[in-house]
Amino acid sequence: MSLCAKATSRIRLGIGVTSPALRSAPAAASGLASLNALAPGRIICGVGTGNTARRTLDMRPTTAARLENFTAALQDLCAGRSTEYREGDRVRDIRFLHTGAHVNTADPIEFVVAALGGPKAAAVAGRRGAGLISVGLLDPTAWHALHDARRHAAQATPHGPDSLTGSRADSYVVTSLHVLDEGEDPHGDPARDATGHLVMSLLAFAADTPAFAEQLGPEEGEAVRRLLDRRGTTSTAPDRHTKLYPNYLGRIAPQDRDLVLPSLMNTLALVGTRDDLLTRITALEQAGIGELLIQPVIDPPTEMAQLAKLLT
Repeated sequence: MSLCAKATSRIRLGIGVTSPALRSAPAAASGLASLNALAPGRIICGVGTGNTARRTLDMRPTTAARLENFTAALQDLCAGRSTEYREGDRVRDIRFLHTGAHVNTADPIEFVVAALGGPKAAAVAGRRGAGLISVGLLDPTAWHALHDARRHAAQATPHGPDSLTGSRADSYVVTSLHVLDEGEDPHGDPARDATGHLVMSLLAFAADTPAFAEQLGPEEGEAVRRLLDRRGTTSTAPDRHTKLYPNYLGRIAPQDRDLVLPSLMNTLALVGTRDDLLTRITALEQAGIGELLIQPVIDPPTEMAQLAKLLT
């Protein structure tokens, strides 16, 4: 991100996301304030419970309460305020001790909370004056519910959350995109290659989380079982995290295309004609989504060509 910050002057740069289960608040805030010095007012910090990153270690995500404390500490430090820092029974007030060219606490940093935690995560965002971010959540109804939960939490916050950050509070969806040519199979290899990383991420989560897998339909449940067999593991094996998460969110192997089910492609990604996709995007905008983030997985020229087909 520092390389991007030095090479650009307008685009916003963000992480999506870090977590108190992965970073200490002082270390994370230091990195953010340094980036903010390189790209003043252009930095976004996503925070979450560490769902996938923790599962790759076969550890549990952190709690919503710890996430909120972490977010509050980051907001305080990045705005030049003191904050409470705790390790076990030891508690101290801390603040940045360096000022000048390498630390920028004057320009606001935008904070967004990972929406995977549902209403609890949305409530954290509301209380902290933050936005929301999610991967593959393209259901406008779900977003209306999240934004309602965020708004209610904000209204119940003493003095209001606007006094906490002074920055924007937008909502972001990370997804993939495949614009169909006339007569193109919506579930052909090009579409599966463009969207398969999102589908495989959901199947890996389901394979690692039997309670979630039980909520899936028969076809999706069978895909989870095939994935476990193909990776040579089970949903309870102690080393399953080493078998399920290699190349996570990377380009899928051709032999895994059969696991990329049409139902999951349509749920997690934007696949369709230009007019179809514009209709879906409009619905998301009306549900409060401010930004679509397209994750490239094939190669930059192909991804740029897909965006051009949508935007022209």
